[in-house]
Amino acid sequence: MTDTNGAPPAAQDDNEAAAAGIRIVAQFVRDLSFENPLAPDSLRASATQPAIDMGVEMNARGRADGLFEVDLKLSARAERDGQAVFHVEVVYGGLFQIAGVPEEALEQVLLIECPRFLFPFARRLIADVTSEGGFPPFLIDPIDFAGVYAARKAQAEAGQVGNA
Repeated sequence: MTDTNGAPPAAQDDNEAAAAGIRIVAQFVRDLSFENPLAPDSLRASATQPAIDMGVEMNARGRADGLFEVDLKLSARAERDGQAVFHVEVVYGGLFQIAGVPEEALEQVLLIECPRFLFPFARRLIADVTSEGGFPPFLIDPIDFAGVYAARKAQAEAGQVGNA
């Protein structure tokens, strides 16, 4: 069995997969902030570990030139005994060219796959800046972007049902 071009179906699927792709055109730090409000006192050894609150946000937007801007925002706030030990926030961006992706899958590519490419670089920035701030490097565990996307999608749908 062949398609209208004479190629077997498996070869056609391989060609479609090769045509689909994500190309990183540029990566950049959009915003980087580190606060160490109690330094140097916060740098002294303590028997209690700080509680760390993490935040993850992903945003994407199309541009007139056909490219997509994707921002990954990671933030962490460490507190010990009710006082801020440090607060770090990075917005790491990427400019992506996406080809061969069906319209219905584009949102998932932009908010799951593109942040996966950006994450290691944003993670390294946070580790470096916390280390330069006098703390051990804060190494963020890998993030399940598909899970974050699904949770945010469910929240949005629940909010729409609640407002209806």
